[in-house]
Amino acid sequence: MTDIPLMLFAAGFGTRMGPLTEGRPKPMIPVAGRPLVDHAVALAREAGITRIVANTHYLPHLIEPHLEALGVAISREEPEILDTGGGLLHALPHLGAGPVFTLNTDAVWTGPNPLAALAAAWSDGMDALLMCVPGPCAHGRAGPGDFALEKGRLTRGGDLVYTGAQIIHPRALNAEYGRVFSLSRVWTDLAERGALHGMVHEGHWADVGHPGGIAAAEAMLHDV
Repeated sequence: MTDIPLMLFAAGFGTRMGPLTEGRPKPMIPVAGRPLVDHAVALAREAGITRIVANTHYLPHLIEPHLEALGVAISREEPEILDTGGGLLHALPHLGAGPVFTLNTDAVWTGPNPLAALAAAWSDGMDALLMCVPGPCAHGRAGPGDFALEKGRLTRGGDLVYTGAQIIHPRALNAEYGRVFSLSRVWTDLAERGALHGMVHEGHWADVGHPGGIAAAEAMLHDV
């Protein structure tokens, strides 16, 4: 069990999914027989996380009852969607002032629990610790990597793909970012100071942010 709470990102419009999200939030799209968000919550429970909060915005009336039935608290964003950084700031009253897991809901994993691995590697002196995966272990993902890792520190560029799982301390969220901002800005600033930490997942990961990612994820899970 861990005292670090989890923020699930579930507010987006899912535009890359095309018609699949015209009347349904992306986290509710089924993969391998259950909604994407259920995969994320299962990872959290397996890692011993007891406090989970999800942000909502798009079609909240369809996703919020499902989240609440899973024991997930709601941080609704109105009237505008706040992006990842703004969404995390908005949810801090539910999460507290200490470090927070964040997890994208449009991914599926194999191998060791990534949240448990992050918790084991986290140190109080860190501002952010990101979980990455080598390109060949990233399914349903095209294009270059996001980061390079050397001696536990991440820099922009390189062959590692960010998986959407991290621990971040709210002290890294400066007021200068404003109300609506992406956590990518925070990572860039931390990386420039040599303060962005990272680790590599010892398994596979699938990006289910687009229709092709569904088949890629199910094939990955089938091969386990």
